[in-house]
Amino acid sequence: MNTLRLSWRLLRGGGARGLVGAGLTLAAVAVSTALLLFAVGMNVAFEARADREAWRNPVAAQGSAAVAVQSARPEYVAERIISLVEIAALRPGVTPPPGLARVPAPGEVWMSPALAALARELPRDELAGRFPAGPVRIIGDAGLVHRDELVAVVGRAADDPAMVPPAPSLDRPFNMIPPTPVAGFAGEHGELASGYRILALIATVLVVVPLLVFGGAAARLTVARRDQRLAALRLVGATPGQVVAMTVAEAVVVAGAGALAGLVVYAAAVPLLAHIPIGGGGWFAGDLWPGALLVAGVLLAVPLLVGLSAAAGLRQVVVSPLGVARRQTPPGMRAIRLVVTLAVLAAAPVVGGIGYGAFVIMLGLGFLSINLAGPWVVGLIGRITTATARGPARLLAGRRLVDDPRAAWRTVSGVALTGFVAGFLGLLSPSGGLMGERPAGELRLEVPAREVAAVAKAADARLTAAGVAATVVVSEPGKDQGDSREKSTVKGSAKESDKGSEKDAEKAAARLLTAKLERDDPATVDRARTALAGLSPGHSATSPADDGREGGMLLNDVRTGTIVVLTVSFLVAVASAGITAASSILDRRQTYALLRLAGTPLSVLDRARRAETLIPLTVMGGGSVLAGVVCGLPIMAGAVSVTGAVVLVGCLVLGFAGVIGAGALTRPLLRSVTANPAPRPD
Repeated sequence: MNTLRLSWRLLRGGGARGLVGAGLTLAAVAVSTALLLFAVGMNVAFEARADREAWRNPVAAQGSAAVAVQSARPEYVAERIISLVEIAALRPGVTPPPGLARVPAPGEVWMSPALAALARELPRDELAGRFPAGPVRIIGDAGLVHRDELVAVVGRAADDPAMVPPAPSLDRPFNMIPPTPVAGFAGEHGELASGYRILALIATVLVVVPLLVFGGAAARLTVARRDQRLAALRLVGATPGQVVAMTVAEAVVVAGAGALAGLVVYAAAVPLLAHIPIGGGGWFAGDLWPGALLVAGVLLAVPLLVGLSAAAGLRQVVVSPLGVARRQTPPGMRAIRLVVTLAVLAAAPVVGGIGYGAFVIMLGLGFLSINLAGPWVVGLIGRITTATARGPARLLAGRRLVDDPRAAWRTVSGVALTGFVAGFLGLLSPSGGLMGERPAGELRLEVPAREVAAVAKAADARLTAAGVAATVVVSEPGKDQGDSREKSTVKGSAKESDKGSEKDAEKAAARLLTAKLERDDPATVDRARTALAGLSPGHSATSPADDGREGGMLLNDVRTGTIVVLTVSFLVAVASAGITAASSILDRRQTYALLRLAGTPLSVLDRARRAETLIPLTVMGGGSVLAGVVCGLPIMAGAVSVTGAVVLVGCLVLGFAGVIGAGALTRPLLRSVTANPAPRPD
C-alpha cells in the first residue's frame, strides 16, 4: 500500500472528528494564504503606482539628447491636490507620456477623468479658468496613480516663459520640479512614492511573520491525536521514513486544498480591498493582483511550509514512539530561547537605526524571537501556576501548561504577536494635530523682482474683478513678512511704500506676492487661485495650508495603514485562537472524558481551559507590546501620541475579548466530546 493511500485511509478512519481536525487545518491555511496574498499584492500595487507616476518626475537629458522640456508643480482645488505637468516638445514625433495619445500641442489640455468631471461640476472661475480654453482630452489609466487622482497636462511652446529654467540659486518646494530638458518620459520614482514603498515593506513584515507562524502552527493542529496514531504504526513496524512521508503527504494535501481556498477568498475580496483609500484614492483592481508567478509561488510555498512544520514535529514520534504511546511528558525546553530573545530586543534599537534594510531585518527577527521564547515562558508560567494553585481549575490549567507548553503557546501566539504589532504601531500613530493649523486664506505667488509692481497691480485688479476682497503684500522670499522694510501693501493700486526696497528688489532673484483674503472658505480661495493663474508663468498661488497637504495626506495614510495592519493581525489572532482552541479540545477529548467520568464538573474543565489561555496571554501580551515598542524606537518621531496610546489599549482589550469569545464558541464542542467517553478506534 503506497504512502498516499495509507495517509488517506488513516485520515478517513479518524471518523467525523478526524475530518473536523483536517478541516481546521484547511481553514487555518486558507486564512493564511488569503492574507499572505494581500500582503504580497500591496507591495506589487505600490510598485505599480510608483511606475505609473514616474513620468511626472523627469530625468534631465545629457548633452543634446533633449526631445522636450517638462515641469511639474502642485495646484489645489477644493482642498485637494492637482498634479500639474507642463510639456513643450522640441522636435516632432516624440513618444508621449503614459496615458496620453500624443505629446500635447501648445495650448492643449489633458486631464484625468476625475479632474475633468470636477472642472465641469465647479464654476469656471474656481477651476477651469486656470487652463487654456478649448476641448479637454482625457488621460488614460496608464498615466494615473488611481482613478480619483487629479492630474492635468498642459502643452506649451518651447519659448513660453513658463518653460524657462528659473534662477539656480532660488530655493523651491520639494514637490515643484522646474522646467527640465528630457530625453523621454520614463522618469524616475518620486520621493513620496519611495516612502510609501518603505512603509509597505514594514507593514508586510508586520503581517507576514505572524502569518508564517500561524501557517506553521496549522500543521500541528490535532497533533496529539496524529502522534498517537503514528506512534502505534512505528511500534508495529513502520519505518521512520514511512512515518515522515505519511505525515508530510497528509499535511501537504490538506494545505494545498486550503491554499486554493485562500486564493478564491482573496480573489473575491480584491474588489472590496480596492476601495481602501491610500495616497488620496483607492486602487486599480489589477494592481492588487500579484501576478501569475507570485501567486504560483505562494500556492507552492504555503503547503511546503506546512509540510516542513509537520515533519519537524515528528522527532518525538520517530525517536521515542513508546514514550508518545504512553503519553510521557516531553523534555523541557532550554532557557537559551529567552536569552536569544532578549539579545535580539537589546540590539534592535542600535542595529535598526543603521538603515531601513537593517531595520526591517531586525523587525522580523524581533517577531521570530518572541515566537521562539513563547513556549519556554508558557512552561515557566505553568510551573508557577501549579505551585500557587488554590483550586482544581487553576491546578489543571497549570499542569496542562507544563505538560504541553507548545500547544498552549499556539493558542495565544496570534494575540501575543498582534500585541507586538500594536506596540510597534503605537509609536507610529500620529495625532490629528501634528501638522498644526495653517492659514488657507494667504495665497503666495512667486514673481520676478523686476515685474513685482506690475504683477501686484494686476493681481489686485484680477481679485477685485473676481469679487474677492483681499490685500496684496509683496516681500522677499524667506524674509519675515512683518518687516516693513521688506514689504509694500497694495490696496486698489500697486505702490511702493519704501523706496529703499527698490534697490533690494533689483538684487533679489524673485519676490513673493501674498494675497491676504478676507474670507478663507474653499470656494473663495479657489476663485482667488483662478484669478491669480498665469500672472507668474510657471508658478501657482499656494497657501501655508497647501504646504502641509501632502504631509497631512501621508499622516492620514499612516493611520489608515495602521488600521489595515491591525485588522489583518486581529483576523489572524482571532482565527488562530478559535481554530487552536477547537483543535486542543479534539486532542484532549479522551482526557476530558476521563475527568468527567471521575466526577469533575464540566464548569471546572471549562474554567481550567480558560485559565490556561488567559494566564499566559496576560504575561505574553504585555511582554509582546513592550517588545514592539522597543523595535519601533529607531523610527519613532517625537513622543507617543494619544492616538498611539488608544491603539495600544484598544488592541489589548480586543485581543482578550477575541480569545474569550473563541473559548465561548468552542464550549459546545467541549460538551460534545465529554458526553461519550468510550474509546474510539481511530
